[in-house]
Amino acid sequence: MEDIALVLDGHLDAPAEPGDSADTAFWRLNSSPTDHLIHDALIPCTTNTAHVANTLLTECRPGDLLRVVGRLTLPDTGQGPICLHADSVEILWQAPDLPDDEDTPEASAEIGAAIESLAQALAGGQAPGPDQRVRIHLSPTGAPQAGVDLSRSLHLTPARAHQLADAIDAMNAFHSSGPLDGLDEVTVADLNALFGDLDLVDLTHEVLKTAPPQAHRAICQAMDAMFGDIDDPSLEDGDTP
Repeated sequence: MEDIALVLDGHLDAPAEPGDSADTAFWRLNSSPTDHLIHDALIPCTTNTAHVANTLLTECRPGDLLRVVGRLTLPDTGQGPICLHADSVEILWQAPDLPDDEDTPEASAEIGAAIESLAQALAGGQAPGPDQRVRIHLSPTGAPQAGVDLSRSLHLTPARAHQLADAIDAMNAFHSSGPLDGLDEVTVADLNALFGDLDLVDLTHEVLKTAPPQAHRAICQAMDAMFGDIDDPSLEDGDTP
Protein backbone atom coordinates (compact mmCIF):
# COMPACT_ATOMS: atom_id res chain seq x y z
CA MET A 1 0.00 0.00 0.00
CA GLU A 2 1.28 3.47 -0.86
CA ASP A 3 2.55 5.62 2.02
CA ILE A 4 0.63 8.77 3.02
CA ALA A 5 2.51 12.05 3.34
CA LEU A 6 1.53 13.38 6.76
CA VAL A 7 2.17 16.23 9.18
CA LEU A 8 1.20 15.17 12.69
CA ASP A 9 1.13 17.17 15.95
CA GLY A 10 1.16 15.32 19.24
CA HIS A 11 2.82 14.83 22.60
CA LEU A 12 5.79 12.55 23.14
CA ASP A 13 4.34 9.61 25.05
CA ALA A 14 7.60 8.24 26.54
CA PRO A 15 11.33 8.84 26.07
CA ALA A 16 12.55 8.01 22.58
CA GLU A 17 14.76 4.93 22.29
CA PRO A 18 17.70 4.36 19.96
CA GLY A 19 17.22 1.93 17.11
CA ASP A 20 19.27 -1.12 16.26
CA SER A 21 21.55 0.88 13.97
CA ALA A 22 23.25 4.24 14.31
CA ASP A 23 21.31 7.44 13.64
CA THR A 24 17.94 5.77 14.18
CA ALA A 25 15.33 6.17 16.88
CA PHE A 26 11.77 5.16 17.60
CA TRP A 27 9.08 6.67 19.82
CA ARG A 28 5.31 7.02 20.24
CA LEU A 29 3.29 10.16 19.55
CA ASN A 30 0.04 10.81 21.43
CA SER A 31 -1.84 12.50 18.60
CA SER A 32 -5.21 14.26 18.36
CA PRO A 33 -7.72 13.66 15.52
CA THR A 34 -6.73 14.83 12.05
CA ASP A 35 -8.02 14.31 8.51
CA HIS A 36 -6.43 10.85 8.65
CA LEU A 37 -7.16 9.98 12.31
CA ILE A 38 -10.71 9.84 13.67
CA HIS A 39 -9.82 9.49 17.36
CA ASP A 40 -6.89 10.22 19.65
CA ALA A 41 -4.20 7.67 18.91
CA LEU A 42 -0.74 6.57 19.95
CA ILE A 43 1.24 6.52 16.70
CA PRO A 44 4.50 4.54 16.54
CA CYS A 45 7.19 6.69 14.92
CA THR A 46 10.65 5.91 13.64
CA THR A 47 13.43 7.66 11.78
CA ASN A 48 16.73 6.85 10.14
CA THR A 49 17.63 10.51 9.66
CA ALA A 50 20.58 11.43 11.88
CA HIS A 51 19.54 14.92 13.00
CA VAL A 52 15.98 13.79 13.69
CA ALA A 53 17.16 10.87 15.79
CA ASN A 54 19.57 13.14 17.67
CA THR A 55 16.77 15.63 18.44
CA LEU A 56 14.49 12.88 19.77
CA LEU A 57 17.19 11.23 21.87
CA THR A 58 18.89 14.33 23.31
CA GLU A 59 16.42 17.25 23.27
CA CYS A 60 12.90 15.84 23.61
CA ARG A 61 11.26 14.56 26.76
CA PRO A 62 7.83 13.10 27.55
CA GLY A 63 5.05 15.65 27.34
CA ASP A 64 6.75 17.80 24.68
CA LEU A 65 4.45 18.86 21.86
CA LEU A 66 6.04 17.81 18.57
CA ARG A 67 5.28 18.34 14.90
CA VAL A 68 6.41 15.33 12.92
CA VAL A 69 6.62 15.45 9.12
CA GLY A 70 6.95 12.15 7.34
CA ARG A 71 5.22 9.22 5.65
CA LEU A 72 2.53 7.15 7.32
CA THR A 73 2.85 3.49 6.41
CA LEU A 74 -0.44 1.61 6.53
CA PRO A 75 -0.58 -2.17 7.00
CA ASP A 76 -1.42 -4.51 4.17
CA THR A 77 -3.68 -6.49 6.50
CA GLY A 78 -6.11 -5.58 9.24
CA GLN A 79 -3.74 -6.90 11.90
CA GLY A 80 -0.61 -5.16 10.71
CA PRO A 81 0.89 -2.15 12.53
CA ILE A 82 1.01 1.40 11.24
CA CYS A 83 4.14 3.51 11.57
CA LEU A 84 5.10 7.12 10.85
CA HIS A 85 8.54 7.36 9.25
CA ALA A 86 9.74 10.83 10.23
CA ASP A 87 11.76 13.04 7.93
CA SER A 88 11.76 16.04 10.31
CA VAL A 89 10.70 16.88 13.86
CA GLU A 90 9.92 20.30 15.32
CA ILE A 91 9.47 20.96 19.04
CA LEU A 92 6.39 23.21 19.27
CA TRP A 93 6.29 23.35 23.07
CA GLN A 94 8.46 21.92 25.81
CA ALA A 95 6.91 20.38 28.88
CA PRO A 96 8.15 22.08 32.07
CA ASP A 97 9.85 20.24 34.89
CA LEU A 98 7.42 19.33 37.65
CA PRO A 99 8.33 18.62 41.29
CA ASP A 100 8.12 14.94 42.19
CA ASP A 101 5.55 15.62 44.92
CA GLU A 102 3.05 16.78 42.28
CA ASP A 103 3.00 13.36 40.60
CA THR A 104 0.40 11.82 42.92
CA PRO A 105 -2.99 10.21 42.25
CA GLU A 106 -4.68 13.11 44.04
CA ALA A 107 -2.88 15.69 41.89
CA SER A 108 -3.71 13.76 38.73
CA ALA A 109 -7.38 13.56 39.72
CA GLU A 110 -7.46 17.31 40.34
CA ILE A 111 -5.76 18.05 37.02
CA GLY A 112 -8.11 15.69 35.20
CA ALA A 113 -11.16 17.36 36.75
CA ALA A 114 -9.81 20.80 35.82
CA ILE A 115 -9.18 19.76 32.22
CA GLU A 116 -12.64 18.20 31.91
CA SER A 117 -14.31 21.27 33.40
CA LEU A 118 -12.37 23.61 31.08
CA ALA A 119 -13.15 21.47 28.03
CA GLN A 120 -16.88 21.50 28.78
CA ALA A 121 -16.87 25.26 29.35
CA LEU A 122 -15.00 25.93 26.12
CA ALA A 123 -17.24 23.66 24.08
CA GLY A 124 -20.34 25.40 25.44
CA GLY A 125 -22.61 22.50 24.55
CA GLN A 126 -21.94 22.76 20.82
CA ALA A 127 -22.92 19.70 18.83
CA PRO A 128 -20.23 18.30 16.50
CA GLY A 129 -20.46 19.65 12.98
CA PRO A 130 -18.41 20.25 9.84
CA ASP A 131 -18.11 23.98 10.58
CA GLN A 132 -16.02 23.36 13.72
CA ARG A 133 -12.65 24.17 12.21
CA VAL A 134 -10.80 25.45 15.30
CA ARG A 135 -9.15 22.77 17.42
CA ILE A 136 -8.01 23.14 21.03
CA HIS A 137 -5.97 20.40 22.72
CA LEU A 138 -5.84 20.29 26.52
CA SER A 139 -3.43 18.02 28.35
CA PRO A 140 -1.37 17.91 31.55
CA THR A 141 2.23 19.07 31.46
CA GLY A 142 4.96 16.54 31.97
CA ALA A 143 4.94 12.86 31.14
CA PRO A 144 1.50 11.22 31.07
CA GLN A 145 0.88 8.46 33.59
CA ALA A 146 0.83 4.97 32.18
CA GLY A 147 -2.69 3.90 31.33
CA VAL A 148 -4.15 7.31 32.20
CA ASP A 149 -5.16 9.72 29.45
CA LEU A 150 -6.29 13.08 30.81
CA SER A 151 -6.05 14.87 27.46
CA ARG A 152 -9.07 16.37 25.77
CA SER A 153 -9.43 17.62 22.20
CA LEU A 154 -12.36 19.77 21.19
CA HIS A 155 -13.40 21.43 17.97
CA LEU A 156 -15.06 24.84 17.82
CA THR A 157 -16.63 27.01 15.19
CA PRO A 158 -14.79 30.25 14.40
CA ALA A 159 -17.73 32.17 15.89
CA ARG A 160 -17.41 30.26 19.17
CA ALA A 161 -13.65 30.93 19.23
CA HIS A 162 -14.33 34.67 18.84
CA GLN A 163 -16.86 34.51 21.70
CA LEU A 164 -14.29 32.88 23.95
CA ALA A 165 -11.66 35.45 22.99
CA ASP A 166 -14.06 38.30 23.83
CA ALA A 167 -14.93 36.69 27.16
CA ILE A 168 -11.26 36.27 28.07
CA ASP A 169 -10.52 39.88 27.09
CA ALA A 170 -13.37 41.06 29.32
CA MET A 171 -12.13 38.89 32.18
CA ASN A 172 -8.58 40.22 31.84
CA ALA A 173 -9.86 43.81 31.75
CA PHE A 174 -11.89 43.17 34.91
CA HIS A 175 -8.90 41.75 36.78
CA SER A 176 -6.60 44.54 35.60
CA SER A 177 -9.06 47.11 36.98
CA GLY A 178 -8.74 45.76 40.51
CA PRO A 179 -6.97 47.54 43.37
CA LEU A 180 -3.36 48.49 42.74
CA ASP A 181 -0.80 47.00 45.09
CA GLY A 182 1.83 49.19 46.66
CA LEU A 183 -0.16 52.45 46.90
CA ASP A 184 0.17 54.28 50.20
CA GLU A 185 -2.89 55.41 52.15
CA VAL A 186 -2.44 59.09 51.16
CA THR A 187 -2.45 58.24 47.45
CA VAL A 188 -5.54 56.07 47.85
CA ALA A 189 -7.29 58.86 49.74
CA ASP A 190 -6.38 61.37 47.03
CA LEU A 191 -7.77 59.08 44.32
CA ASN A 192 -10.99 58.54 46.25
CA ALA A 193 -11.35 62.29 46.72
CA LEU A 194 -10.75 62.92 43.01
CA PHE A 195 -13.44 60.51 41.88
CA GLY A 196 -15.73 61.52 44.71
CA ASP A 197 -15.72 65.13 43.48
CA LEU A 198 -16.74 64.21 39.92
CA ASP A 199 -20.08 65.58 38.81
CA LEU A 200 -21.52 62.67 36.86
CA VAL A 201 -24.08 64.86 35.10
CA ASP A 202 -21.36 67.22 33.84
CA LEU A 203 -19.21 64.23 32.87
CA THR A 204 -22.09 62.69 30.92
CA HIS A 205 -22.78 66.00 29.21
CA GLU A 206 -19.16 66.32 28.08
CA VAL A 207 -19.19 62.80 26.68
CA LEU A 208 -22.47 63.35 24.83
CA LYS A 209 -21.24 66.60 23.25
CA THR A 210 -18.60 64.67 21.31
CA ALA A 211 -20.91 61.82 20.27
CA PRO A 212 -23.51 61.67 17.47
CA PRO A 213 -27.14 61.89 18.64
CA GLN A 214 -27.91 58.31 17.66
CA ALA A 215 -25.29 57.11 20.16
CA HIS A 216 -26.67 59.05 23.15
CA ARG A 217 -28.96 56.30 24.38
CA ALA A 218 -26.21 53.65 24.33
CA ILE A 219 -23.78 56.01 26.10
CA CYS A 220 -26.25 56.78 28.87
CA GLN A 221 -27.01 53.09 29.33
CA ALA A 222 -23.29 52.27 29.54
CA MET A 223 -22.58 55.03 32.07
CA ASP A 224 -25.67 54.10 34.04
CA ALA A 225 -24.35 50.54 34.26
CA MET A 226 -21.04 51.89 35.58
CA PHE A 227 -22.21 54.63 37.94
CA GLY A 228 -25.98 54.16 38.35
CA ASP A 229 -28.93 56.52 37.61
CA ILE A 230 -27.37 58.54 34.80
CA ASP A 231 -29.83 60.80 32.97
CA ASP A 232 -29.31 62.16 29.49
CA PRO A 233 -28.74 65.94 30.00
CA SER A 234 -29.77 66.57 26.37
CA LEU A 235 -33.34 65.41 27.03
CA GLU A 236 -36.08 67.80 28.03
CA ASP A 237 -38.08 67.15 31.18
CA GLY A 238 -40.60 64.40 30.58
CA ASP A 239 -38.71 62.87 27.66
CA THR A 240 -37.48 59.27 27.82
CA PRO A 241 -34.20 58.10 26.31
